Amino acid sequence: MRFGIVSRPDNKDVLEYAREFGAFISGRGHQVIFERKTADALSIEGGVPFSAIDTDIIVVIGGDGSVLRCVREIGRQIPLLCINKGHVGFLSELEPDEAREQFEKIESGNFTIEERMRLSVKVDGYNVGDALNEAVIVTSRPAKILEFTINVDHVPAERFRADGVLISTPTGSTGYAMSAGGPIVDPLIECFLVVPLAPYHLSSRPHLISIERRVGVELDSPKPADLVIDGELIMELYNGNVVSIEKSEDPALFINLGKNFFAKVDSKLKSV
Repeated sequence: MRFGIVSRPDNKDVLEYAREFGAFISGRGHQVIFERKTADALSIEGGVPFSAIDTDIIVVIGGDGSVLRCVREIGRQIPLLCINKGHVGFLSELEPDEAREQFEKIESGNFTIEERMRLSVKVDGYNVGDALNEAVIVTSRPAKILEFTINVDHVPAERFRADGVLISTPTGSTGYAMSAGGPIVDPLIECFLVVPLAPYHLSSRPHLISIERRVGVELDSPKPADLVIDGELIMELYNGNVVSIEKSEDPALFINLGKNFFAKVDSKLKSV
């Protein structure tokens, strides 16, 4: 089998683990290709850019940020085996101390590939990117509140004032959305989770909306806002801009070794 190795490139401990795990895979007779920044940080020749990785599986070593970066930058979606070397690692299937033992399941084909829906994000009809976790519209000026209109099927469903608004996937429900008071959503459910950030009125509550509906967020404020997708600043928004959300046709792919999602989340929350 052919494996790509992607690591957080600015942490010596993470990089050393990536080197060791790459040698472990290679020692079992598999081909290993390192992502270029990871290879450069390890002084390994032959690294390739994200867009050129063409392997059976990509091993991502780091935290959730490393996983999000990989999903965002690879040329086509490839199944990811995620090993947690971050703080919590909700997107990771394995902890470092169990990865070698569990690797036998990969070699024997004793795993499934789980599709995780992503959001296709547009601004005034123009595509600006896909999100695995969330798209966030947030004030670019601290302490300046914004006004929003949430449109569902082109009909105004709610108007509210808040520091921002977050539109999340079920996968992203354990990230920023959870910190903002949203529910944990089973990733097998396909829906949009809309969560106001620090709303002015307590009546502004999170909403779960079917992917069969058209969801749009209109900025009704003279104050500028920032659009952030999976932690990456995309653009500044202005009064009247409409951010529309649809289900992306290109889901992320994750290796599932049979762990129960809710048991895994419970374990990670207790470890924080």
